[in-house]
Amino acid sequence: MNHNTPLSPASPRPLRHLAAGRRRVLTVAQLRTYGVTTAELTEQCRPGGAWQQLLPGVVLLHPGPPTGEERLHAVLMYASRESGPSTPAGVPAQPGSDDPHGTPPAYREAMITGRAALTLHGFTSTPSLLALETIDVLVPRLRRLRSTGCARVIRTPALPVPQQVTGVPVAPVPRALADAVADLSDAAVVRRLLTEAVRGGHCEPASVVRELTQAKLLGRPHVVDAVDSLLAEGRAIAEDRLYRMVREYGLPDPVWNVDLRLPGGPHLGGLDAYWPEQAVAVELDTRAPRQDEDAMWSEYARKRETLERLGITVVHITPKKLRDAMEQQATVVRTALMAAGDRDPAAYVVVLPR
Repeated sequence: MNHNTPLSPASPRPLRHLAAGRRRVLTVAQLRTYGVTTAELTEQCRPGGAWQQLLPGVVLLHPGPPTGEERLHAVLMYASRESGPSTPAGVPAQPGSDDPHGTPPAYREAMITGRAALTLHGFTSTPSLLALETIDVLVPRLRRLRSTGCARVIRTPALPVPQQVTGVPVAPVPRALADAVADLSDAAVVRRLLTEAVRGGHCEPASVVRELTQAKLLGRPHVVDAVDSLLAEGRAIAEDRLYRMVREYGLPDPVWNVDLRLPGGPHLGGLDAYWPEQAVAVELDTRAPRQDEDAMWSEYARKRETLERLGITVVHITPKKLRDAMEQQATVVRTALMAAGDRDPAAYVVVLPR
């Protein structure tokens, strides 16, 4: 007998062989490639039997409750177009291979999302995998699939690029947050999730608001309130990073959080940091992608153009750049400060606390 020869249905060895593997969740199609007949499957999955059908077409190869990892893989096996562990589409795993003994499956067109995904990303404000009654799984909109058992199917016109977490495809945090929030009515819970996303460094507020907007969730008052708290939290974190950048990279101390005015003239705008001697300003770009984004950007652009006409250099920094490339942003600011001596003197402006 070689690896391409089906195992004898009369022999109990393949069943023991499969159940002894580390990966004890397989699809019915995979079991058939290992020589398990329909009769054997029915016998093993009878009440009180050694196996159990966890989801349609997905079998748990032991009688006890599934672990959190087994639930995840069962949901993905049910929802994906997966044709066999680590095999190309349409090519079944060969009987006798080691695939059920720990090789991660290759899932297609399915990923974990919602609160289960947030738990996998390391959130502490979401329940454990075992405590979740259902596990959300994201699939393309045209997939003919229904929610059942512990699998809650969520459809989307375009799947995001999944992140691999413990060998499982997981939706990025902003998308997982939007799917989780869509199913929550408790304002405190929503606020905790959004706050942890920002405080924990999982993502920036703008990316969260963008997903919530696309999901049409900003019409819900408790979500809007949570988003307002999120944006305030995000700005505070960005300001702390800006202070740290100036301190850690040896930049001269600016004046912080000021308004500029022309003497006896109009208000020019607020700035997060300003170096009067060099006429260099830093502004944190903490705009959120809401419906009025174009109007907000026009206001940003008008202020910048007005200040630069007066000879003031404006450096825009996003919270994401401060988080991911602080040294690079410090270099940009330092370069602007050093170039001040080569420019014509800036117009005199009045600096007031904001």
